Amino acid sequence: MEVALESTVITHGLPAPLNERVALNLIKLAKNNGCIAKVIAIIAGEIKIGLSKKEIAQLAQRNDVLKVGTREIPIAVAKKAWASTTVSATMRIANIRGLKVFATGGIGGVHGGDWDVSQDILELSQTRMIGVSAGPKSILDLKATFEFLESFQVTVVAFKTDEMPAFYLKKSGIRITPVNSVQEVVEIYKEKERLNLPGAVLVFNPLPEKWTIDNDEYQLWYNEALKELKNKRISGKDVTPFLLSKLAALSSGKTLEANIKLLENNVILACQIAKECCEQKLV
Repeated sequence: MEVALESTVITHGLPAPLNERVALNLIKLAKNNGCIAKVIAIIAGEIKIGLSKKEIAQLAQRNDVLKVGTREIPIAVAKKAWASTTVSATMRIANIRGLKVFATGGIGGVHGGDWDVSQDILELSQTRMIGVSAGPKSILDLKATFEFLESFQVTVVAFKTDEMPAFYLKKSGIRITPVNSVQEVVEIYKEKERLNLPGAVLVFNPLPEKWTIDNDEYQLWYNEALKELKNKRISGKDVTPFLLSKLAALSSGKTLEANIKLLENNVILACQIAKECCEQKLV
């Protein structure tokens, strides 16, 4: 039973040397939960599904690693580049290999301000997999992201809650369809296959409350981070890593700790779903 993991969290989501330790721990966590974690990346132009410890170390330490979505995969391969994969690229590559389940931290979506919409949403609407995420990243426009997921017909459910999780925030205020078991998740996926409907079953998995961040406290940090983002004129793919790094600094590491916990939480649920897929002979 295999579970795909994206690699952007290693190169752009967590600081060194913590990034390498977390990546190796997620692989170990998957093994302890009966699954094989396949970290996906592009190593010197070669698409890799499952990285060695040496490759993870190199990915974590290099400063020339590209951050690629689906559209940039051929560029990275042709240029023999090193690249980490976002949710969209991870899904596309994993699906070619036949993997059914992937885990990530938070999905990309709609940013506030100037037009900036992640490739993740389009890939989620096209590629049939089961994805486990802690919801959209908190730095996003949550309502707009949820609306885009609906407009692009992505099947979205939340695990044992009827409120959309929002990465490490305590609440989003957005109502969502709940599922109460991994069996229910797999049944929904089976119906998508039977009806030949495109796109993922996206399972939003809430972070346990002891690790969540108070919304008001978060908003103060976010406003300060956003002000600096605008002053430095940062845009495009650099927005998310900058804001996550700045929030970690402003929160004295609280958001960083929550980020790690939600990654672990999602890997565990993804493994449970993967094992259920195996039991129902979907893999």
